[in-house]
This record gives sequence, C-alpha cells and structure tokens, in this order.
Amino acid sequence: MDCRPSCGACCIAPSISSPIPGMPNGKPAGVRCIHLTEDYRCAIFESPDRPPVCGGFKAELLICGNSRLEALNILAELEGCQSA
Repeated sequence: MDCRPSCGACCIAPSISSPIPGMPNGKPAGVRCIHLTEDYRCAIFESPDRPPVCGGFKAELLICGNSRLEALNILAELEGCQSA
C-alpha cells in the first residue's frame, strides 16, 4: 500500500520518543509533528535528520484503514489515546 495523499495520520497520532529536529524530546501522541506541512506531507522526508522510526513506518491497510480519519482513529487506539 502506498501512503494516502493528504493524510499525515502517522505524523499526528503516534508518539515518537526519539528526538526530531525542533522537537528534542520527541512528540507526544496526538500532537502534530512540526514538520508536517499544511498539505500533510513530511517536510524532512528526504533529510538524514528524519527519525528512523518515521523511515521505518510502512503504510498498510491494517494501520491506515480506508480513510485519513480511520487511520487517525486506528493509530490513536494503538497508542491508547482518545480517537481523533
């Protein structure tokens, strides 16, 4: 599965414990990454500073569902947070 255009759920719902440029303590679940652009793309996608956890994420139907909202809800549930 390819990433869904205009989604960005993986840059919002999950927590990231490793440092991110501009977010030295990582990112809490449910908080938008500062590198997520207005059109829901990663501004540091090609950067060597992109955290390995981000590079290791692979879109798949089980996690991404059939829509952006479904992806946000699935990822939030996996994180143990409130749904989006």
